Order: sequence, then C-alpha cells, then structure tokens
Amino acid sequence: MIILLILLNLILILFFPFIMLGIIKKTKAFWGGRKGVVLLQPLYDFVRLLKKQPVVSSTTSFVFKLAPVIALATSITAGLFVPTVMGFSIINIDFAFIVFAYILGLGKFFAVISAMDTGSSFEGMGASREACFTSLIEPAFFIIMASIGAVAGFYTFQSLNVFLYNADILGLCIIILAVVALMIMLLTETSRVPVDDPATHLELTMIHEVMILDNSGCDLAFLSWASAIKMVLISSIIANLVIPYNLPFGISIALYIVLLMFIAFLIGTIESAIARFRMSHVFEFVFAMSAVALVILSLITIRIYGG
Repeated sequence: MIILLILLNLILILFFPFIMLGIIKKTKAFWGGRKGVVLLQPLYDFVRLLKKQPVVSSTTSFVFKLAPVIALATSITAGLFVPTVMGFSIINIDFAFIVFAYILGLGKFFAVISAMDTGSSFEGMGASREACFTSLIEPAFFIIMASIGAVAGFYTFQSLNVFLYNADILGLCIIILAVVALMIMLLTETSRVPVDDPATHLELTMIHEVMILDNSGCDLAFLSWASAIKMVLISSIIANLVIPYNLPFGISIALYIVLLMFIAFLIGTIESAIARFRMSHVFEFVFAMSAVALVILSLITIRIYGG
C-alpha cells in the first residue's frame, strides 16, 4: 500500500501539471466561444521544447544554464513533502511546511539571479517584482500552516486533513479563509491572472514571463514544468484542507483529482472573466493574503484560548 501511494504521488506530481494546464486552456477557450487545443497540448509543447537546442547569450554565466535545472529539481523535491491522495506525503516530518517553502525559495532564488545574469533591465525588473511578492507570500503561508498545526496538535502537513475532522463553525471559517489565502498564493506563485498574464509579451507589465525571455529550448521547458508543478503542489495543500482523511481509498483519489481539476477550471474562469491588475493593485492583491493570514491567526487564538 505504501509503495502504491508513493508511485501515485510521483505520477501526480510529475504528470498532472500538464493536465491542469490543459484544463486551463480548454476553459479559457470555452468561455471565449472557441474549441481550443486538445487537453494534452501542454505536454506536446513540453516535448517539442525538449527537442530544441537552447540559445544562450554570450553575456550570461554558468548560473543561467544551471537555474532551469535547479528550479525543476527544487519543485520536484518540494513535492515529496506535500500530501496528495489520502493526505499521504513521501517525506513526512515536523514543520515540513517550512522545508517546503525554502526549497521552493531556493529554486526561485536561482531563477531571480538567472534573470539578472542576462544583463537585461527588463528581466532585472521582473526579478525584483518576483522577489518582492515572495517576501509577502512566505510569512503569510507560515502563519496559516503554523496556526492550523497548533490546533491539530502536530506540525506536519498531515495535520491539514485532521483539522477538518475536528472542525466546528469557527474551524470551518478558518478553512474557508485558508483556502482563499492559498488561492491567492497559487495565482501569485504560478504567475496567473490577475497577478501576471502568461500570454502577454509586454515587458513593462510582466513579472515571471519577463524573467524567462532569454530562455529557450529545454531550459524553457524545465522552467515551465517547474511552475506547473508548483500549481499542483499548492492545489494539493488546498485539497487536503477540504477532503476528510477517513474516506475510502477510491473515493479519496476521486475527490482529490476532481478538486484539482476544479481548481484548474477556476483559474481558467478567472483569467477569462477579469483582466490583469495594474501593478500598483497587484501588490494590494498579494498583501491580501497576509491580511487573511492574520485573521486566521486571530480565529485560531480565539479557538485555543477563548474570546
């Protein structure tokens, strides 16, 4: 059973990102009145990029060549700590959410210095924005995970689905707020609308996309795959907050996959319904996660100590 769960985790982490990207594309096509591409088109694009030789600027150093591999490696490694089906994670340790955040932070650090390594002012601008958003996202993420762990009684990722089992009205409010905050984190970390638009080519308004303008071929494939894996990982954290842990194996798998597909559909709907925010409003949107995290901390305090 453990071996089956490990294999299932690896398959979901490595291959489900392409399904989620395909659902997002199909959803945007549906709301736009178009047929759209096939569901596995992101996988076909990934394979096509792998076959192409990357073009590397003569002004870059070894950092630029190394960053895509590190970004992909850190995303996959972080996925080993995240619970997927039935709340199972391949590596289950105390305070795994801290290790998870800083492993992803290592990959982002190399992505940032890789963008600065090109010597492009546009990519340096995108790198500074990316670093700024991370400085707002990480503290809020720590507050949410630590608060839920304090109520559950232990600080592993497996405390997420246990929290729902003992939730009262106040606990349900905490779960709803946590899902909202994590959705903001998902849209920010994966550079989706309204934070960024993966389809735009306007350097002045881009964040993540402007950072990878000089990447091509397999390097671009690795960076795109790493970003899609992060989408699955954060979606898995949301799924484990709302799916009870005591469900049968088959039902738990079905609910988990359906919920991840629904999140992809929701992202596609958001990108079809609203436009990208102005840069001044993007910071307000990202900072909203910190505000929600502080509300969660207050509710957790009331639940533990009374109000």
